[in-house]
Amino acid sequence: MQRRHQKLLEETGLDEIEIEQNGMRVRVARHSPVMHLSTGPDSAAPPAAVTVPTPVPMPVPAPADPAKHPGAVTSPMVGTAYRAAEPGAKPFVDVGTQVKIGDTLLIVEAMKTMNQIPAPKAGTVMQILFEDGQPVEYGQPLMIIE
Repeated sequence: MQRRHQKLLEETGLDEIEIEQNGMRVRVARHSPVMHLSTGPDSAAPPAAVTVPTPVPMPVPAPADPAKHPGAVTSPMVGTAYRAAEPGAKPFVDVGTQVKIGDTLLIVEAMKTMNQIPAPKAGTVMQILFEDGQPVEYGQPLMIIE
């Protein structure tokens, strides 16, 4: 069932999907290393968690909502996010990179225009919350700088 939902995410370009059927709820998210299964509120059974392999360990645990993190860098527009200036080029930043205010963090392509996204504050890039070439929404958290 998990592979079917992951395939659905890939086909639709969504970051997460939640399905409820017959009192069971399944939530699958690209950015979450754990898929939570829960039964309805009247059930005596505790919610079960199914562990999904994590491709790269994160140095800092992600907050429940990265958009509320004080160091979150969010997308200023709808478009496609890129970590480098061109395919195959070195990314602008990696996890652990020290940045200054105004340093380019990534590019968001919108309507065939490449928009450089600058660092809003100085600090260290702690998390990168998007995949290179991934569609992003306005206000979507893209990085965490501390």
